[in-house]
Amino acid sequence: MMKPSVKTLATMAAAVAAFAMPVGASAETIKLGLVTTFTTSAGAGGEATKRGVDLALEMLGNKMGGHDIELLVEDDGLKPEIGKQKTDKLILQDRVDFLLGYNYSNVLLASFPSAVENETFIISTNAGPHQLAGDYCNPWFFAVGFQNGQAPAAVGHVLNEAGTKSIYALAPNYAAGKDMVEGVISTFEGEVVGTSMTKWPDQLDFSSELASVRAADPEAVFVFYPPAHALQFVTQYQQAGLKDTIPLYSVYTFDALTIPSIGEPAIGAQMALFWSIDLENEANRTFVEAFRAKYDRNPSNFAATAYDTVMLIDSVVRKLDGDMSDKDAVREALKAADFNSVRGNFRFGNNHFPIHDFYQIEVVQGADGELTTKIVKKVLSDFQDVYAGNCSMN
Repeated sequence: MMKPSVKTLATMAAAVAAFAMPVGASAETIKLGLVTTFTTSAGAGGEATKRGVDLALEMLGNKMGGHDIELLVEDDGLKPEIGKQKTDKLILQDRVDFLLGYNYSNVLLASFPSAVENETFIISTNAGPHQLAGDYCNPWFFAVGFQNGQAPAAVGHVLNEAGTKSIYALAPNYAAGKDMVEGVISTFEGEVVGTSMTKWPDQLDFSSELASVRAADPEAVFVFYPPAHALQFVTQYQQAGLKDTIPLYSVYTFDALTIPSIGEPAIGAQMALFWSIDLENEANRTFVEAFRAKYDRNPSNFAATAYDTVMLIDSVVRKLDGDMSDKDAVREALKAADFNSVRGNFRFGNNHFPIHDFYQIEVVQGADGELTTKIVKKVLSDFQDVYAGNCSMN
């Protein structure tokens, strides 16, 4: 791919920083605590999240509204108990203004109570468990990424439009995997001929599940697997001879983290998502160009939502001139979502989860020969998760 010059990146960073720095702002430091997964087989998503955060801060000149930024980073090791320990440290010892990150729903669910009890804002860049969107929604929690069931629900619409009559669904057996399967089932009008919930995070051999898929003979397969597991599943799917006979539909399985490793077997895979590198808006063009310049690769949705999260926090700091003491004012500024999202259309619902558009996306070979994703069409506009009606917040 063509790599923008360092001068181009510097010019963009200076422009964004100048816009974000009002005259006369005080020098009080804004402290951000990032909790994500850097180790284990799920580490690629955490690295991508950190890249998105780092790029956004660089684009802001490492300041928010003239205020210095201190970023404290912790690895949750994909273990809920460690995620909670690191969250407690950031709250009680480091006294951060905002917690962000949390790529996996089980880690987020374990860490969430500490933030609430200590009245610290916790902003998920990725995980979106249904519990926090519905009955357990909370004034101290915001999700910038998505509610777990939203993209799968959009896939259900894609399957219906394709005239698909039956599917087999597979996902890892933890909070997000269950939400993903429930999401596609909620909108798919055909028959679900089988489901397989695989052991998480240890299972990387899917031969038994693929034998069950073959026996069930569905018209399509729906799958959700994070990066390392995605590579294994898709490779084994092709080796089992299923790629050319049963179309594969997915969420969060094919992206910039996995497609280069998966290679040719990824071509033609269908998915639904709220964002793609070819989404046409100014904020996304700036983000993608700057990401490519800094990292010499395409960004993933992990990086996109992390970038959005930092820009959201920046909008709050600028609006309140760095005064984080009035928590009600901070909350109202967060709810306003007064920033330019890489998604374009973005706002928070009553449950502090995104209301945004979803697109059918296909893995294709670009003009430069590299594999990438391409928007086929918009599937849903201003889509809110189905759990918002169970949230008691106004």
